[in-house]
Amino acid sequence: MAKVAFLGLGVMGFPMAGHLVKAGHEVTVYNRTRAKAEAWVAKHGGKMGATPGEAAVGAEFVMACVGNDDDLREVCIGAEGAFGGMAKGAIFVDHTTVSARITREMAAVASGMGFGFVDAPVSGGQAGAENGVLSVMCGGEATTYAKAEAVIAAYARVCKRIGETGAGQLAKMMNQICIAGLVQGLAEALRFGEKAGLDGAAVVEVISQGAAGSWQMANRHKTMLEGKFDYGFAVDWMRKDLGICLDTADAIGAPLPMTALVDQFYKDVQAMGGARWDTSSLIERLRRLS
Repeated sequence: MAKVAFLGLGVMGFPMAGHLVKAGHEVTVYNRTRAKAEAWVAKHGGKMGATPGEAAVGAEFVMACVGNDDDLREVCIGAEGAFGGMAKGAIFVDHTTVSARITREMAAVASGMGFGFVDAPVSGGQAGAENGVLSVMCGGEATTYAKAEAVIAAYARVCKRIGETGAGQLAKMMNQICIAGLVQGLAEALRFGEKAGLDGAAVVEVISQGAAGSWQMANRHKTMLEGKFDYGFAVDWMRKDLGICLDTADAIGAPLPMTALVDQFYKDVQAMGGARWDTSSLIERLRRLS
């Protein structure tokens, strides 16, 4: 078992760090809001650090799950960043969804300081984190990834190295592009059914067993029909992720017309007051249009 630091105890990081304890690892946590770290220690045991750098001291692996590019830079190389506390030979594993650019920047700094870096964004949402069944897509040097894989396994159903540094983030962009289209398609179908006077749940029971079936359909159709949108990834965070996708697509010359359109639909949801609703709230936008 390993000595691990976990930085960032939001809806994903809190249960992920808990699974590390259950797997037998010695865990020290850090969270920007100290009360969250205190609550985690009260529930799971372990230790807490006052800063990312303090939490990282003596850790063989430092895992992070924070908000965005700026948050990652601060937690890595800020005045009290984790890189300042890490020893040569340690490995930093970033579970944040960020740009491939910041990933490559931080990986280069890590390499220069003598430790490894794996970009390892996750998919599966809060439920996946709580149940320890996340999908983890990774980028980084092969031998570094191989060392980190056994630790990541504490909360992963599947974990795979996609390629070199940044490849994990690019794979996560593909994941978000797929989700955007799937949720919009499901929202349109369910609203179509409502307008046509059909029992949406009955229809889904049938079509979910055929080619139209998806995780989104199986897990979100009921709450979408009920108008409940507190069951997953927030619209604000989806727009952050889609912005990364669109910026990257522009840089590499990959057209994303559907993704750009759905991003604007999420902008409409934000304007409706749904910034913290989950991504399935696209159906509410359609209801207000008709």
